[in-house]
Parts: sequence; C-alpha cells; structure tokens
Amino acid sequence: MAKQTVVVLFGGRSSEHSISSATAGGVLQAIDRDRYEVIPVGITREGAFVLEADDPEKFALDAAHLPEVADNGTRILWPEPGGDRTLRVVAPDGSITGHGEIDVVLPILHGPHGEDGTIQGFFDTLEVPYAGGGVLDSALCMDKHFMKIALQAAGIQVAPWMTIRRRDWAADTELVRATATAFGLPLFVKPARAGSSVGVSKVSDPSELDAALEVAFAEDDKVLIESGVSGREIEVAILDRADGPRASVPGEIVLTSRGFYDFEGKYLGGDGVDVICPATLTDAETAAIQEVGVRAFEAVDGRGLARVDMFLTPAGELVVNELNTMPGFTPISMFPKCWIASGLTYTELITELIEAGLRD
Repeated sequence: MAKQTVVVLFGGRSSEHSISSATAGGVLQAIDRDRYEVIPVGITREGAFVLEADDPEKFALDAAHLPEVADNGTRILWPEPGGDRTLRVVAPDGSITGHGEIDVVLPILHGPHGEDGTIQGFFDTLEVPYAGGGVLDSALCMDKHFMKIALQAAGIQVAPWMTIRRRDWAADTELVRATATAFGLPLFVKPARAGSSVGVSKVSDPSELDAALEVAFAEDDKVLIESGVSGREIEVAILDRADGPRASVPGEIVLTSRGFYDFEGKYLGGDGVDVICPATLTDAETAAIQEVGVRAFEAVDGRGLARVDMFLTPAGELVVNELNTMPGFTPISMFPKCWIASGLTYTELITELIEAGLRD
C-alpha cells in the first residue's frame, strides 16, 4: 500500500507554543513510518509557517528548556483549492521546492490561532483534509462561556459561574467582587479562551480575587469566575472512530500537595500531583463517566477527539469542567495514557486520529 503524506503542524502563536512543540516531539517519534510519509511544519510565535526538521529529539519535553519553533527563513506555500495538493516550500534564497502531494494535516496546536477553529477554517477553505476538531466544536470549546451554555442545553451539569470582561471589572469592581464571593470559596478564575491552565488561579480568600483577575486578564479580556466543585477530578478521552464516538477508560488527577492541576503539574512533572489511569471506580461509575463524556462530545458537535474533564462529587454527581479538543500528547498527558490503558498503543492512537481526518 502506498504511503500517505501527513503534515504534522505544531507551534503556533499562543502561550501554549512550547507545549504544542513538545507534543510534536512525541508524535514524530511514534507515528507509523511504514504507513505515513511525514512533513513537519512549524508555526513560529510570530505566525510564520516554516519547514521543520524531522527530528523528535529537537522537540523533546525538557522542563529546563521548553522547545520552540524558530524562524529558519523557509516559508510554506499551501495548496490552493481546485488544484493539486502539492506542498511547496520557499527557501531563504527564494527558490521553491515541491514536497509532494499531501493527504492530510495533523494540527497538534493548542490555544488561540490553532485550537479555536481558526486553523480549521483555514484548511476548510483550502479544501485540505485535517485531523482533530472542526470549526464549530473547536470554537465552542475554546470559549469556556459558550461551552458551558452548550453543555447546559444538553442537560449536562456544569459548575456555577459568572463571565466578566475587563471593562466590567473596571466599571464596577465592587459589584464583581460581591457577585463572585456570593458563590462561596474556593473560586477558580480563568481566561475564557486559553488552555493548559495558563492564567488560572485558585482563590481561597476574597483578598486574592483582584490578583487572580489580573493574571487571567493578562491572557484574555473575557474571564470566568467559577464556583469550586468538591469531588474527584476525572478525565475521559473520546475518539471519533469509524463507528461513532467512543470513550476510553477514565483517569483521575490526584492532588497530593498542589492546590490544583496547573501548568507545571500537567506538563513539567511538578511534584504534588499524580496522573492515574485507569482510575479506581466501580463499573457503574465508569459507565456513567463514559456516557457523560460521549454526551458532552456530541453536545458540542465533536469531531475527531476530545478529552472531557469532570468532577465526581461525593453524592455521585458528574459535573463537567471542560472539553479540550486537542489535548496534550506529551509523555505524561492523560489523553494517550487513557487510550493506552484501553488497549491502544500510542502509535495506533495517532493512526486513529489521522484516519478520522481522512474520513471527514
């Protein structure tokens, strides 16, 4: 069987640039080279598409030196609609080289300009197949405010919240403080449109609210203040397989000394958090979590994949926190761990994503 050509696209303009680059390192290491030809394309922090080295070690996750996409002077010329799908690269000297026809793009981008529907719309316009979320589910899940509305409309429980913009905070800080503290403590303050817990703070005392809002507003002018939910932190991975969406066995985030599952705990192997998959659950709890995960995926018109994060309360209720339409694939990430625990290898998981993109 002839190999198909996959563009692995990573980096990007968001604050999650380095995590996307580290994810690329894992994907480049594990992708089935007998089945796919790979063209690595990086996006610099300034937004330039460049041809990257096919070198997983260059993008290894190192807490002391997170990987970056540097501007090497090359530029990508994407195929135009209606023509062939040849990917062309402009060298620094201006010469242009064809790199063959591409079959599908695997965009492992996190955050704005990559996970919010914009790059998905770009490839829809170019008529180039791509893996992962589509325009609608990507945009919905990137904006936590509208994600919660979509979930509520489907009858899925979410944590109580209020949404404020920077202008609201500037216009009447006392009203915002009073409304927020009425939720009780703890509170979680988070940018509406960021991921990987960037800009998120836990507020355990009302005096901490102002500083938490400034941290969140540094990432986005639209911010959510959420009521804390008491319960076990459960995550389930969803794949859009040929016969419909399927849920993995659930995993659990166990905080031993960390206040919440923050950026360091997620990606840098920070102390104080254990990522466990499979979680210790009853058969009934597992089935309920998987059912809510699939329902949440369908509620946002999910495509490709998602990780659904929720709380299992002491009363047995399931409260969905969020959906991530391009979850991390780093060695300590929950999404691959859950599918590996469900019987897929890391390589098979990547193949599933690529094949789903080719089907769509």
